[in-house]
Amino acid sequence: STQQFSSLFSPKTDPQDVVVDFTDSRIMDHSGLEAINDIADRYGALGKRVTLRHLSSDCAQLLDRLHEGGLPPYETIDSDPATDPVYEVAEDSKYYRDVPIPKTGASAA
Repeated sequence: STQQFSSLFSPKTDPQDVVVDFTDSRIMDHSGLEAINDIADRYGALGKRVTLRHLSSDCAQLLDRLHEGGLPPYETIDSDPATDPVYEVAEDSKYYRDVPIPKTGASAA
């Protein structure tokens, strides 16, 4: 749940630079995207930076679009197509209309 996810973080006591690694996680829908941005905003309000790793390509693009004008300087996405997961976020909003569907191994070639 998004509340459980949010409870994992302590922006006031966490270091200046925080890396959130989604290797064993999956962002399922819009509420997950919002939870990630909310956490990043809490760190940003304290002058701290958040780097997000191992997100699917569509998840990364959707996060970027949720912030009008792109991600704020305190929230970055560390993209690595060789190790990032491939899945689609269940999203049915204006943000998803032209986000390309992630390609799996066979269809990525």
